[in-house]
Amino acid sequence: MTTTALKPKEWTYRDYLGFPEGGPFRYEVIDGELYMTPAPNIRHQRIILKLSQAIQSFLAYHPLGELFVSPCDVVLSPDPLQVVQPDLVYVSKERAGIVTALNIQGVPDLVVEILSEGTMLRDRREKFRLYERAGVPEYWIVDQEEDTVFVYRLREGRYPDPVVLQKTDSLTSPLLPGLSVHLSSVFPQK
Repeated sequence: MTTTALKPKEWTYRDYLGFPEGGPFRYEVIDGELYMTPAPNIRHQRIILKLSQAIQSFLAYHPLGELFVSPCDVVLSPDPLQVVQPDLVYVSKERAGIVTALNIQGVPDLVVEILSEGTMLRDRREKFRLYERAGVPEYWIVDQEEDTVFVYRLREGRYPDPVVLQKTDSLTSPLLPGLSVHLSSVFPQK
């Protein structure tokens, strides 16, 4: 699975909206570059489903905000255009104003990326820097090959070394007080 990056011009959101819907690619624009990524593998989809179900079940009893699953555009900046489609996006009630009928316009509280062969480097480099620069309070990188979650929490405008969680650990977050997801329930057998 490969990712294609194009930078023939500075992309606008109007350009972005002109891309085909439901095609074979997911589109993102980071620092002026257009990225086209094929659909993720089945294990990736199983992980996103399990993780989103756990968080959504928690939110049903603790309505602290709203969870969104990709594809969902997050426009971190209109100029220069920074639009991404994280695998999961959480927006707290306090930031609910950034959720529009079309997309999320602004900085969500939490973004989650599940690494795939075609997105691994971008998730760890370009998106890491973008989320840090934009001020996303928490960024989780889920490594489906190693059954590991790297939890980055913004401190003084930077992501220090992550909390690294293994399949035997439970995932918690100060953004979702009381949430505890045992990762063995998230990572399916290989």
